[in-house]
Amino acid sequence: MTSDSDGDAIVVETVGRVGVVRLNRPAVGNALTAAMFADLERLVGELDAAKGIAAIVLTGTGDRTFCAGADLAEFIPSLTSGTLRDVIPDPSKRVFSEVYTPIVAAINGACIAGGMELLLGTDIRVAAEHASFATPEPRLGLVGAGGTVSRLARQVPWCVAMEMLLAGAPMDAQRAFAVGLVNRVVAAENVLAEAMRIAEVLAAAGPLAVRATKEIAVRGAGLETPFAIEAEIATGVFGTDDAVEGPRAFLARRPPNFTGT
Repeated sequence: MTSDSDGDAIVVETVGRVGVVRLNRPAVGNALTAAMFADLERLVGELDAAKGIAAIVLTGTGDRTFCAGADLAEFIPSLTSGTLRDVIPDPSKRVFSEVYTPIVAAINGACIAGGMELLLGTDIRVAAEHASFATPEPRLGLVGAGGTVSRLARQVPWCVAMEMLLAGAPMDAQRAFAVGLVNRVVAAENVLAEAMRIAEVLAAAGPLAVRATKEIAVRGAGLETPFAIEAEIATGVFGTDDAVEGPRAFLARRPPNFTGT
């Protein structure tokens, strides 16, 4: 069965006991609008609550981009207003942080900024050979406040995380595999099939045990406080002139003129 959201911007399909969620705006890199982000959390939450679903696969349409992050023209005004409350109502939670059905990411291309926020909320990751990963927010005068900073610094070695987070240094798929950001790298035409194969293995295990195991791991990580710290500090950045200038310069395709104010 399939269901669509936000004018087909998100497509959900049920394949046996696996729910497949696909970001479906390939013309703009599967970028997320605010409405899409809310819909994504709702739809994944519904799959998490569905008794017949034992695993979730998250991917994007096309062979170029998994997710290019937020749709800056639509999303940034709410962020640069000086508060994250409209985007992150509960500072102690982030995307998928209360989803205990395992999520397998099929990374079919570039995974950038908000795309990394989604990726870091998943559990097992399969990347296409041409996939790439980047957290360019500081280069735009912004902070990866949707969980990127808190999660990435705990999922890969510190120096690797800092190079990505502070310098916005991109990472290719093989490097991502080497540092443990993804589980495996496969040919582009096999990325979804491999993610589905893993999801089906998870779905064949005891569902109560799988959910309990993930819940123990997630809640035991104790990220509520780091998430709240992330939101508190990032809010002070999003309300600055630099946070307005960075996205504006990006959209105009010119170098930003940061003033530190």
